[in-house]
Amino acid sequence: MSTAPAVAKPATDSSDPYFQELFAERIGGLSYGKGNEIYKFEKIKRAKRKALADFPTRGLLDFGIGENDSMADVTVRDQMAKEVNRPENRGYMDNGIAEYKQAVSRFMKREFSVELDPVTQVNHCIGSKTALSMLPACFINPGDVTMMTVPGYPVAGTHTKYYGGTVYRLPLLAENNFFPDFSQVTDETWERTKMLVLNYPNSPTGQVATKEFYARMIELAHEKQFIIVQDAAHILLSFRDKPLSFLQMPGAMDVGVEVHSMSKGFDMIGWRIGWVCGNAKIVQAFSDVKDNCDSGQFGAIQRSAITALDTPEIPKRINAKYRRRLEKLVACLRDCGFTCDVPGGSYFLYTKSPKGIVGGPQFSNAEEASQYFITQHSMVTVPWDDAGSFLRFSVTYEANDEAAEDAMMAETRRRIGSLSLAF
Repeated sequence: MSTAPAVAKPATDSSDPYFQELFAERIGGLSYGKGNEIYKFEKIKRAKRKALADFPTRGLLDFGIGENDSMADVTVRDQMAKEVNRPENRGYMDNGIAEYKQAVSRFMKREFSVELDPVTQVNHCIGSKTALSMLPACFINPGDVTMMTVPGYPVAGTHTKYYGGTVYRLPLLAENNFFPDFSQVTDETWERTKMLVLNYPNSPTGQVATKEFYARMIELAHEKQFIIVQDAAHILLSFRDKPLSFLQMPGAMDVGVEVHSMSKGFDMIGWRIGWVCGNAKIVQAFSDVKDNCDSGQFGAIQRSAITALDTPEIPKRINAKYRRRLEKLVACLRDCGFTCDVPGGSYFLYTKSPKGIVGGPQFSNAEEASQYFITQHSMVTVPWDDAGSFLRFSVTYEANDEAAEDAMMAETRRRIGSLSLAF
C-alpha cells in the first residue's frame, strides 16, 4: 500500500514565532513582515524626519497631506454634543438608521436631481474606504477581474486579490486626458471582468467625468456584462462645472452604484461616515456583506451627519476655500517653472515632475524629485510614477486664514523659485 509523500513545510528562521508559516498568502505568507521594500509614504515620512533634523529652523512646506485641515462645521459639532447623551444612540446601528438614509435621499435629490428610495437604494458605510473594501466580496470569485484606474485608491483592488481575483490596471495618461483606454483589453479579460471601479473627480489627477464618458461606460457595462462602482469621494470639490453624479445618467441605476464620503466635502475626515447608493440589488448585496463585517456607525455620528447633509452652505464654503487655494498654488508653481492649471476637481494638483535642475541633480522619476524637494528644500509632495512621472500637491496644508495661505505661497516661491527646473 503506497502513501503520498509528505509535503515539507517551508523552512522558517529560528527566531520566527511558530505561527510565521500560518500567515495567509494574501498578505505575504511565510515572508510576511520580512520584506525590505519601503512603502512610498513611509519614504516620505523618513525624508520629512531627515529634513527636520538637518534644517530644524526652516520648517516644512507640507503639500503632501491628504486630508482636510479644518474641523467639521460648528453646527455639526454642536449637534454631536447633543446626540452623544441621547439613549437612542447607545446601541448597535447595523445597516444604518432610517433618518440618515432619508437625509442622503434628500441630498441626492437637491444636489444632483437623483431620486433614490431611502429604504432600498441607500445604505450607510463607515467611510467610503470600508465600502470599497466590501463590494468585491459581493462579486469576486477566484479568477475574476476588477478593472481599476491607476494612479488611484487601491482598496477595492487589494480586496479583489484577497478573494483570489485579479486587478486589471487602466493607466490614466495625460494624452488621454486622464480617462481610461480600453483598447488593449482582450476578450478573455472581458469575460472574467466583474467590476469596473471609477473615481471622478479623480484622485490624484483632478480630472472630472463628462456625461459622454459615463454614457460610454454604461453602454460598455451592458455589452461586456460587468458592474460599475463609482467612487465619488471628491464630488463636492468640483470646480470646472456643477458636480456630476454617475447616477444622473440614464441607465446608471441598472448597472452600478456610487460611493459617497462625507470626509472631503464636509470636513468630516475622522467621523468615518458615507454611503453607497444606486442599484437596489447591489445595495442589498453590500448591506448583506456589511452586516457580517460591522454593526454600523455610532448613531450620534449618523444623526449629526444629517445636519451636514441638510446644510448646503457647508460644502459650498469648503469648495470655495480649496478652489481659492488651488488658484494661488497654480500661480505660485507657474512662477517657479511648472506647467499646471486648476484641476477640474479634488483638492489635489497633479503636475508633471521636473526631470532635474539645470546644472544640478537629475531625476529619473517623480520619487527622486519628491525626495530632493523634501530633503533639500523641506517641501513635501507625493510622487506618482504609475502613468508617467507626476507630483501631487495637496492644498490641505494648515493655514488659519488667507494671510497664512499667502505666506505659504511666498515661502514656496522663495525656496524653489530660483531653481532652474528642467522638464
